[in-house]
Amino acid sequence: MLDWTDRHERYFLRLLSQRARLYTEMVTTGALIYGDAERHLKFSNEEHPVVLQLGGSDPQQLAVCAAMAASRGYDEVNLNVGCPSDRVQSGRFGACLMADPSLVAECVKAMRDSVSIPVTVKCRIGIDNNDSDSFLQSFIEQVAQAGCETFIIHARIAILQGLSPKENREIPPLNYERVYRIKDVNPDLKIVLNGGITSLVQAKALLKHVDGIMIGREVYHNPWLISDVDTDFYGCDRQVSTRHNVLRAYLPYVKGQLIEGTPLQHMTRHILGIFHGQPGGKAFRRHLSENAFRKDAGIDVLEKAMSLVPEFVLNCDLDSFNNDE
Repeated sequence: MLDWTDRHERYFLRLLSQRARLYTEMVTTGALIYGDAERHLKFSNEEHPVVLQLGGSDPQQLAVCAAMAASRGYDEVNLNVGCPSDRVQSGRFGACLMADPSLVAECVKAMRDSVSIPVTVKCRIGIDNNDSDSFLQSFIEQVAQAGCETFIIHARIAILQGLSPKENREIPPLNYERVYRIKDVNPDLKIVLNGGITSLVQAKALLKHVDGIMIGREVYHNPWLISDVDTDFYGCDRQVSTRHNVLRAYLPYVKGQLIEGTPLQHMTRHILGIFHGQPGGKAFRRHLSENAFRKDAGIDVLEKAMSLVPEFVLNCDLDSFNNDE
């Protein structure tokens, strides 16, 4: 989720669910140690529980960055060993590290020795020609011995030579059964399933086999999806009322960020899907896309976009509205 799940996106999602665990975009160790650590680590208290996801392969650098995460108040630090992008491979981190489980284990141990918060790992079910239960189990065993108790497994292999990052999210077939078998063989580990999950109904069915579900891009494009997470999965009484009310709750944050100098587009680009499939949703997206990028764009741009979506539709012919579908 590089360039996607930044702090503005996470604040917005927290208005839809207060219990779902939120993950940062992957931040490299170099960006924290040699770059603008404040920009990468900044988050709002409302985001808890929030996890810093790291990319790197140097155990000592990862230990330093994990300590940064703990000192800033993050609830967990996650090592990404699943991202297949070219820029990740060139830095020797991400999915290519699955070929070196001993190094991943060394990284995990160094991080665990430096912090008391949980250290978790996100991986694929395999890479390139290493596409078997035995390969994944061997990787899990070695890393678990270093102290990792939670694995988030994207149920596709990563094909590092020949497929683009986008193709790696779509072309390798999903293999949920392999993840189920990993859970069966490792009952004491927490196994979280990721990949291809598009509804809460599907997520509930999958939870019969694993301990948790991670949903990424589907939530980004259709954030309303998680509005029922607190009630359906955590038994909370809290119910998100309407999409408009979510945006009204977001307005004070947007106003505050505008005062600090944050461009409006940095915040509105994350909310384009809030009216996904709803009457007026296309007009909402169009107005923000055409106006939020302006240097002088203010809160009025967002308020105008909201006004283009009917808040109540009673006894109306929905075909008369500008539907998404």
